[in-house]
Amino acid sequence: MNCRDAGCADPGGRPPGAPRSAGRFPYLSRRALLAAAGAGAAGAALGWFPGIRIPAGLASTIPTPPNFPSGISLYQQTYQNWSQQATIDDVWTCSPASDADVVTLANWAYQNGYTLRASGFSHNWSPLVLPNGANVDNVVLVSTTDYLTGITISTSGSPATVTAQGGVSMDNLTTAVLNAGYSFCSIPAPGNITIGGVLAIDGHGTAIPATGETRETGMSYGSVSNLVQSLTAVTWNGSAYALQTFERGNPAIAPFLVNLGRTFITEVTLEIGAAQNLLCTSTTSISASTLFAAPASAGSNSFASLVSKCGRVESIWFPFTTTPWVKTWTISPSQPWYATQVSGPYNYTFANDISEQESDFIEDIVSGVVSITPTFEDLQIGIVDAGLLTTWTYNLWGPAKYTQLYVQPTTERVTSGGWALLTSQANIQQVVYDFYTEYQSLLSSYEAQGQYPMNGPLEIRVTGLDQPSETGVSGAVAPLLSALTPRPDQPGWDVCVWIDMLTIPTTPQCNEFYEQMEQWIYGHYTGSYAAPRPEWSKGWAYTSAGPWTNTTMLTSTIPAGVNAGQSADNFSAAVSAFNGYDPYGVFTNTFLATLLI
Repeated sequence: MNCRDAGCADPGGRPPGAPRSAGRFPYLSRRALLAAAGAGAAGAALGWFPGIRIPAGLASTIPTPPNFPSGISLYQQTYQNWSQQATIDDVWTCSPASDADVVTLANWAYQNGYTLRASGFSHNWSPLVLPNGANVDNVVLVSTTDYLTGITISTSGSPATVTAQGGVSMDNLTTAVLNAGYSFCSIPAPGNITIGGVLAIDGHGTAIPATGETRETGMSYGSVSNLVQSLTAVTWNGSAYALQTFERGNPAIAPFLVNLGRTFITEVTLEIGAAQNLLCTSTTSISASTLFAAPASAGSNSFASLVSKCGRVESIWFPFTTTPWVKTWTISPSQPWYATQVSGPYNYTFANDISEQESDFIEDIVSGVVSITPTFEDLQIGIVDAGLLTTWTYNLWGPAKYTQLYVQPTTERVTSGGWALLTSQANIQQVVYDFYTEYQSLLSSYEAQGQYPMNGPLEIRVTGLDQPSETGVSGAVAPLLSALTPRPDQPGWDVCVWIDMLTIPTTPQCNEFYEQMEQWIYGHYTGSYAAPRPEWSKGWAYTSAGPWTNTTMLTSTIPAGVNAGQSADNFSAAVSAFNGYDPYGVFTNTFLATLLI
């Protein structure tokens, strides 16, 4: 049975997963929704209002940075991350026009007691740029997206490569690569993230080799960081900050490959492979109990079976519903007759608007009326069912980019707790079964108390690890801080199961739920079975006060998880390198100062 037959589509008739309601849901654009909601709870939960730039000569809410380099645009602007859990008004921000300008800024910051934070599109949950409530009197954000956007492609060697400045968006990077006849094996779903940001957070997609699949030159099944051939960062040279280039075979590059924003990457060169066409098939007809069945009873539509057949799988399951939205991607050189050919990305238009019903539910939930959560979840999967049918997007075919990018800035703003579970491919089904069972059990426990902390989907993907052998570079080193860094003591571990639990920010009891699930994760996935690491861009280190507040996890559990099974102390080595290349702390913040000690 191939992926097309795995309950994913019925080419001869109506696709499976017919909508639960025959009615069409009226949609309202996000702009119109928020205009109607005003300053209400739905607006607070979902809006995205980038601050207006106020030039330095007109801004006065905080002291103007002294002796600021002339010729570099300086202004005040509100900083806000993806979920709006970090919102800081009137942060000094600048727009360097070149890599040399960034060096000038670094030396200015060192001489004047300021810190610099690289800022792209802020599509991130964790406080790697700025923690919420941070004192920004001596902080300048460095916008990379205005000018640091150059791209060049070289096809003279093997593998071919693309070189991009740190502010290049994944949208523009993948467009340039596709236009040159190349593509990536897997990438993150949003296109409005910078390549500099991707390297900071260990950005990844979903892919392992399908049965019978051979890795193509220039492709990697790990994170985007594993594609790096070389990179250039701003580092201290003994007397000043300057540009320094690191090749992938140089062990000194290891901390920079996944750097948590503790440095400033100005340029990176990545390997690329020959362009591929992918068939992306959606289904909502496989029950959650079938998809996440116990290994002993798992059949052809189990999660692990789909991963084995297709290599690229994502499950999106809304709590309190019975059938997840499952997407599979398969390499497909020719267009299947039943598939819709796509000419661009972001084809799930129904997922990028908020319906009137959804906006009403969201406003009620964040105001405390949580008992409607199961009905809200059924509405959400119903919209997926109806959307897939009416837009005929059950089967999409085209260049990899067009099916790999599907999350837009207009997508619902939720908070997310995320963890990476390293294990073997043979254990994938056990890993997801155990998680699903515990997640369901805890949901039921909360429900019995009239509490509904989770109202967003549970998302599960699988990738390979960051294997240096996939880089095409002799002597390549693995990242020190990647969630996908292989475990030498567990040579059989060859995959990572990524678990993301989403909910609307400020939902009552959500932090307690996240804390309990996280403690279970770290207590359950142990020994030779599996091991957890945080997904750096998401929420982790939970207490009832929220994510990133568990000091024991920040200073002990997480470093221990990074180091487990390694031949050396990777975490301390990374911290030492960051401090050595930036001894004056120009590229840091108060949160990183706590984590990276």
